[in-house]
Amino acid sequence: MDAATEKSAMRKVYMRLLPLTMLLYFLCYIDRINVGFAALTMNKDIGLDAWTFGLSSSAFYLGYVLFEVPSNLVMEKVGARLWLARIMVTWGLASGATSLVIGPNTYLLVRFLLGVGEAGLFPGVILLFTYWFPDKHRGRISGFFTLALPVSVALGGPISTAILGMDGVLGLKGWQWVYVLEAVPTVIVGFALLWMMTDSPAQARFLNERERAWLVGTLQSERRAIEAGGKYSIMQAMMNPKILLLSLNYLGIVTASLGLLMFIPQIIKSLGTSNMGVGYATSLAYVCGAVAMSLFGWLSDRWGDRRWLLCLSCVIATVGLLIAGATMGSWWSLAGMCLAAAGFYGTKGPFWAMPPMMLTGAAAAGGIGFINAFGNIGGAVGPAVVGWLKDSTGSYSGGLYGLAAFTAISALIAAAWLHIPRRVGAAVVPAE
Repeated sequence: MDAATEKSAMRKVYMRLLPLTMLLYFLCYIDRINVGFAALTMNKDIGLDAWTFGLSSSAFYLGYVLFEVPSNLVMEKVGARLWLARIMVTWGLASGATSLVIGPNTYLLVRFLLGVGEAGLFPGVILLFTYWFPDKHRGRISGFFTLALPVSVALGGPISTAILGMDGVLGLKGWQWVYVLEAVPTVIVGFALLWMMTDSPAQARFLNERERAWLVGTLQSERRAIEAGGKYSIMQAMMNPKILLLSLNYLGIVTASLGLLMFIPQIIKSLGTSNMGVGYATSLAYVCGAVAMSLFGWLSDRWGDRRWLLCLSCVIATVGLLIAGATMGSWWSLAGMCLAAAGFYGTKGPFWAMPPMMLTGAAAAGGIGFINAFGNIGGAVGPAVVGWLKDSTGSYSGGLYGLAAFTAISALIAAAWLHIPRRVGAAVVPAE
């Protein structure tokens, strides 16, 4: 097959899958992070202190972590189209139900159910990419896909804070409108996904016969090359030392990232700005994250490097958190949080291109699900730690220093131990 066939096939695949998966992830994070903005008025209304608010993230991630691996294994069996649609509808309904909470207990219960509903979306999409994208495209597609995360924060901040201004409309509080209006599109897109997504290249009518043959043949060739280096069962994949190290690295990244994400609106609010100002300032931090995510994903494929770009991103996040903690109470802390966000999201492309360098099929489903589940334990730890330290010390600085320790450990893991051979076609590229 000539280069023109490859170029035309991949252009069609990018155009077909990238906007769609970005939309899914955008809605996912809108429904996940709106709690940070709703909290500006909700916490007082339903009696949440900082500790309980931080604990709500633990409730969410408990449900999320428990169902990650089972969800990915089911998707491997029934296909992405049906399973991703199911995930969207159930989490959309749970997110909308948050508008009905009346106190801390019901709030914690609904956040747990939201985690159960959403479990499997992110690793499911990463698994979907292994069905459609050859190795040399996976840094870019992972980076561009997860670009929806900082975009959702950047746009979600102003949107959510604007919706807070609907307080009293139809007898609902502004924070209730945040949950209702941002959940409805998720449910609608979930049902539409049944008509919008194709499970595999072999079924792709948007590719011509020549393009389809090239893509299917390339993916099969790469799969054989990877399996020649070792073929794993699901359990062997999850217990593989490299997968465990990737999981530990991801745990540090997620702990710090979500610890900051849950509290950044309240940290910025403490600087003395309005609710709308909080939205725009939060957006600035995650615009920086979006730029870094695109750049590092592109560089990862361009240079053929995963490990050292991952390490560099972790170092950038660590430095940003230290600056934010040291300058807390001034606008320099926002500059530190912008740098930290760039580091967090710069990891996405290099990191998620690494598991498919080792795993295929059901092993990839289980391994990717395990990494994401293990890493997202950090979603329970990070916000709870920041909330506890805030209540204990009266300042967010200690919490940010604690988060910096997690990203520093992630940088060390990447530098010292993440030597993973990269196989392209039948050739083995030396370990990175």
